[in-house]
Amino acid sequence: MPAVTAATTTTVLLLLGILPLTWLPTSRAHHSHPPWGAPHPHRTPRCYSAEELPDGQPPPHLLARNARWEQALPVALVSSLEAEGHRRQPQGALAGPQCPVLRPEEVLTADTHQRSISPWRYRIDTDESRYPQKLAFAECLCRGCISTRTGQETAALNSVRLHQSLLVLRRRPCSPHGAEATSPGAFAFHTEFIRVPVGCTCVLPRSAP
Repeated sequence: MPAVTAATTTTVLLLLGILPLTWLPTSRAHHSHPPWGAPHPHRTPRCYSAEELPDGQPPPHLLARNARWEQALPVALVSSLEAEGHRRQPQGALAGPQCPVLRPEEVLTADTHQRSISPWRYRIDTDESRYPQKLAFAECLCRGCISTRTGQETAALNSVRLHQSLLVLRRRPCSPHGAEATSPGAFAFHTEFIRVPVGCTCVLPRSAP
């Protein structure tokens, strides 16, 4: 009789250990939330009237849910770029991209985008129908790359941009009462992925066809 009891107890314990493992994936499948910022396939974006959003900005609950925007490099760089633009303003507008001459003694303490043999700079891209409205876009300064021997541009390599996929909110006109025609000042915010250039790198040229 004690042997039967021990076997029964062992079986019950095994079942108690297995059941949570079989239940866990199902529970996660039903209760897990979509990844940050991922579009929800069955959710219709709410239409906000001009009175609800007088400044045209996204509602606070959307901004709170997607607070990690501030951690994205294209967003975080905007404030420093604007401050730099204000300091440069008395000297005139920013000139077009120019491939620099690489001098090791001048770039030892420079940032990565200035020390690269495919250097780049950032500009602010503004889109009023997008949130965040301002993003830092990378621009390659050279068509080729800089030779580490001469410090000057060479056509033996090509500079190309590197892109990062970033989720944004896109503002689109809508009708808050479900009518076919859109209402002035009423907007719905749709999630959208865009490709943001974040840097440049050197690659071999494509072979001629």
